[in-house]
Amino acid sequence: MQHSSAIGPYKGGLRFHPTVNLSIIKFLAFEQTFKNALTGLSIGGAKGGSDFNPKGKTDVEIMSFCQNFMTELYRHIGQFVDIPAGDMGVGEREIGFMYGQYKRISNTFEAGTLTGKGLSYGGSLVRKEATGFGLLYFVNEMLKSHNHSIEGKRIVISGSGNVALYACKKASELGAKVVAMSDSSGYIYDSNGIDFNAMHKIKEIQRKRISSYLDDHPHAEYFEDRRIWNVQCDIALPCAMQNDIDVDDAEMLMSNGCIAVGEGANMPTTNEAIKLLISNNTLLAPAKAANAGGVATSALEMAQNSSRMSWTFEKVDSILKDIMKNIFEESYKASIEFGHPGNYVMGANIAGFTKVANAMISFGAV
Repeated sequence: MQHSSAIGPYKGGLRFHPTVNLSIIKFLAFEQTFKNALTGLSIGGAKGGSDFNPKGKTDVEIMSFCQNFMTELYRHIGQFVDIPAGDMGVGEREIGFMYGQYKRISNTFEAGTLTGKGLSYGGSLVRKEATGFGLLYFVNEMLKSHNHSIEGKRIVISGSGNVALYACKKASELGAKVVAMSDSSGYIYDSNGIDFNAMHKIKEIQRKRISSYLDDHPHAEYFEDRRIWNVQCDIALPCAMQNDIDVDDAEMLMSNGCIAVGEGANMPTTNEAIKLLISNNTLLAPAKAANAGGVATSALEMAQNSSRMSWTFEKVDSILKDIMKNIFEESYKASIEFGHPGNYVMGANIAGFTKVANAMISFGAV
């Protein structure tokens, strides 16, 4: 779904998951347009995918699907037209399979056509960490603006994919303690703080269930329950998928003293839960702003591809941090300007929409 190219070529992730349907993809593309606008970079909004489920499939089966998918997609994309990236179910492996097929069909090495690539053929450092890191950079700025410190805070993270893993890592680096993480089977609670290295090994290398964490951490507890929001925390980071926090979850979080929610996934909080959290003065970092770090770093990957240069981890991370700080400041400024200071949902929506609308007006779309 190519939604808008008002401020740059179409850009958005490809999702392979059984829940994918046209309605979801349309709305995600709509959201992506304004998220991308918030980054301040020249990228429009799009989204795509399939209800293909990579779970339980062999590498050969996944490669075959990716190649056939790209055989249909290739004519609609290009570095000046539409630059897909990965999303749920689509990581570096899948991007590699798709880019290889694009390269064969087009007979070009147009590295800027896909982002999230491997480092050996045009990928960027920090891309894997970007969404999780960016989420914490935004949440940290939000807390500071309300005279809170992230240091010492208890954090609960739903999910254990890239976003959740690297949100866990950055949270720990900033002095917080992540006490719970989950996957589709249940969640782990570790009162000592989740061991990032162990979780990274389980989920990214061994590709095991999260319950395997107990093998080397017998003091931790495993619950076959998706209601991770029952765990007491100061900060909740939904990083799994849409509709992760409903009204009942929001009430539970507030009753347990949660002061902030940072959306790492797309649309993880229902509209009713958002209204409830905001009405009770719980700080809410909306996905449109808070998880923009991934697509921002994708655009930085495009910049490196265009210049035939590779930047250091420190340089990319520094630029990412500045981008997330600017996104926060623009969202905060818009929330004040339109009479709802601290409502970052409204602020991000207005700031992103204004950029796209101004570009369209400049083109004569009135």
